[in-house]
Amino acid sequence: MNSVRRAHGFTLIEVLVALAIVTLGMAALLGTLNSAAGTVGYLQDKTLAEWIALNQVSKVRLQSQPPSKGDSEGEVDYAGRKWKWSQNVDAMPIPGILRIDVKVRPSDVTASADNAWYADVTGVVGDPVGAPRGDLPSWNITPGVRATPGTPQTPTPPTPSPNMQTAPMTPFNPATPTTVPQQ
Repeated sequence: MNSVRRAHGFTLIEVLVALAIVTLGMAALLGTLNSAAGTVGYLQDKTLAEWIALNQVSKVRLQSQPPSKGDSEGEVDYAGRKWKWSQNVDAMPIPGILRIDVKVRPSDVTASADNAWYADVTGVVGDPVGAPRGDLPSWNITPGVRATPGTPQTPTPPTPSPNMQTAPMTPFNPATPTTVPQQ
């Protein structure tokens, strides 16, 4: 009897189905990698925009004259690209303090809406709340002694009695030693 041996292996249809599945998997993987690379680029731009905005706030703070209120714009070269910044200086409820709002985006990005800005930073500039003029209240006073505004108060140490000893100097009482009853 003449027997025909049949070869064991994959048919052409099975090979084509396997290749189609691998192709779909590779396409999904490439799409994911492309999306991740785009996200990394966007986050890099967002970080650079944040740095530029912080630099702009620092420049305003370091000026010898206070900034003028209102809006201003400008461009800066940073990390091999041109960046556009927009600044708004406005008064705060505290007299002498100004609020600085800075927005930054790459120059090649069209700004059709507020969401085109990559970074938005807020800072303040102005006179300190309490100027060191000597008319500040003294926070190091003896309890129960009422301070007069505008005069610095120095506490007077208590007079030790013969049965009292002075407490050792610690970080909690460096300037004014207190007396402790002797046991």
